[in-house]
Amino acid sequence: MTAIPTPETLTPQWFTDCLRAAGHRDVRVRDFRATRIGTGQIGLCLRFELDLEDADPGVPRTLVGKFPSDDPTSRATGVQLRNYLKEVSFYQSLQRRLDVSTPRCYFARIDGEGPAFALLLEDLAPAAQGDQLSGCSADVARAAVLELVGLHGPSWNDPAFRGVDWIGEPDAAGREQLRALYAGLLPGFLDRYGDRLEPDERAILAAVADAPGAPLYAPLGRPFALVHVDYRLDNLLIDRRRSPPAIAVVDWQSITLGNPLADVAYFLGAGMLPEARRPVEASIVRAYHTRLVERGIADYPWAECWEDYRRGSFAGFGVTVIASMLVQQTVRGDEMFTVMARRHSRHALDLGADEFLS
Repeated sequence: MTAIPTPETLTPQWFTDCLRAAGHRDVRVRDFRATRIGTGQIGLCLRFELDLEDADPGVPRTLVGKFPSDDPTSRATGVQLRNYLKEVSFYQSLQRRLDVSTPRCYFARIDGEGPAFALLLEDLAPAAQGDQLSGCSADVARAAVLELVGLHGPSWNDPAFRGVDWIGEPDAAGREQLRALYAGLLPGFLDRYGDRLEPDERAILAAVADAPGAPLYAPLGRPFALVHVDYRLDNLLIDRRRSPPAIAVVDWQSITLGNPLADVAYFLGAGMLPEARRPVEASIVRAYHTRLVERGIADYPWAECWEDYRRGSFAGFGVTVIASMLVQQTVRGDEMFTVMARRHSRHALDLGADEFLS
C-alpha cells in the first residue's frame, strides 16, 4: 500500500486492503462504482459504492475519495499553496489530536508536496454539503461556529503546534508575500467581478491592498490556534436530522496557525445573508466564547473576543481575491466568489472594521 492510486488505477483489491487495515479483517471488495461529487476547486472528489462479499453490517458500503484536480491550473495552485500537503498531513498527524468532527480516514498518502496524493474517507451521507450561495439559517450557523471550539480549544496558545513546517504560521516574509499577491491579483479580480459589487464594497476590497494596519497581514499574536482558514458552508457536511444540526468539517487544505476568531468571522460573514446575520451574530459569537470558557480557557475576556471577531471580518478577503484568480474559472466559481466578495466586504463595513485599515 505504498503506491499512490489515481481514479484510473483504483482496484477492488486496494479498497479491500484499506478496509482490512482499518480493522475489517475478513472483508473483500468485489467491485466498486465511482460517482463525482462536490464542487471543489482544488481537489477531485468521488463517492465509491462498494460491492462487498459477505461483509458484516459494520463495514462501510460507500466511501469518499479525494485526488488532485483534473485542471492543470488548479493542480499547480494546490502545490504552490501546499494545499495537498496540508490536507494529507492533517489526516496523518493532526486529526486524532483534535475534537472537531471529521470523517474517518482510511488512506492518506502524498508524493512530496504533490500533486500526486490520495485520501480515502468515511462517507457521512445523508449529511449534505452546505450551499455557499444560498447561505444558512441561524441554527446551522450556531452549530457550525460551536464546532470550531473542537479545533481551536485543543490547540489554544499551545506552543507544540508552532515551528511545524507544513502547518506554518504568518511570518514577516509570508505576510509581505500575501500582501504582494493580493495587490497583484486585485486589479484582475476587480475587472472580473467589480461591476457586480457596490461602490463601498469595491472600495474596502481595494483599501486592504495598501492599508498598513490591515488585519489580513497581521503577525501571529495571542490568542493563536489552529485555524481552518476556509471554514465555509461548501466545506461542511450538515446532518439536519439532528437538533441542533450535526456538523462535520472537510477540506483541510489551508490549515495553519492564526487568530481563531478569523475562522468564526469568516464563516458568519460568508455563510449567512447579511440581513439574516446582523440580528444573530453577536449571540452566536457570545455562545462560542462561552463554550471556550467551559473548556477552561479563562484568559480571554469577551471584549477582546469581540474585537478579534471584528478584525477577523477581513479573513475572507484574501481567500476571495487570491483563490478566485488562481483556480480554474467556472460559472459556479464566479457566482461563489462574487457572493463571498459581497458578503465579506459588507460584513467588515457592518462591523465598522474599516477603522483597522488606517
